[in-house]
Amino acid sequence: MAKLPRQPRTDPRRMDRMLRTLAAGYEINRFKRVHGSDPFRILIGCLISLRTKDGVSYAATERLFERAKTPHEMLGLRETTVAKLIYPAGFYRVKAKQIRNISRMLIDRWSAAVPSTIDELLQLSGVGRKTANLVVTLGFDLPGICVDIHVHRICHRFGWVKTKTPDQTEGVLRRKLPDAWWIPINETLVRHGQQVCMPTSPICSACPVEPDCPQKGVTRRR
Repeated sequence: MAKLPRQPRTDPRRMDRMLRTLAAGYEINRFKRVHGSDPFRILIGCLISLRTKDGVSYAATERLFERAKTPHEMLGLRETTVAKLIYPAGFYRVKAKQIRNISRMLIDRWSAAVPSTIDELLQLSGVGRKTANLVVTLGFDLPGICVDIHVHRICHRFGWVKTKTPDQTEGVLRRKLPDAWWIPINETLVRHGQQVCMPTSPICSACPVEPDCPQKGVTRRR
């Protein structure tokens, strides 16, 4: 892995203050309320949610789990059936194949149980660090930080990190972020990234943490 540039000095108290302010304005823990604490449902639900709007992915996961709730039951469905059940989730045909592959791997390697470590989860078809961290944190109540494009982008704008990839950002946050925010940071910043801190032309005038934000990399704002 390439050596990271010198990281900005970040006050954990400032990070806590900004995240508290943001969390107060957004509905968080929705994923957990929708999917519960079953690691298999969290795993499959997160896979379906990739590049898919929340409402679409939640409904698709519900349809699928009405038909199959375990890896064995999932393998009892044809790939085309899985695809129809999760449509119109993004890349639904690819995800249908991955869901069956994951189910088969869980049966063959872990006796149909979902593993509880990131390294093992990363061996599953289509599973990246974001999904692995989500399963570890929500399914097993273990430490983990889910970093997607929203978290990666916003942490840069806040001046918290100086990295090139979400994986690198996760590594820096593991050293800097107060423990209490390891799990809720993802949903908090995802909501903020969807509604206010967009990739281009963020709505800084409506941002509750604008006074604390150095707006790193922002060239146009509203």
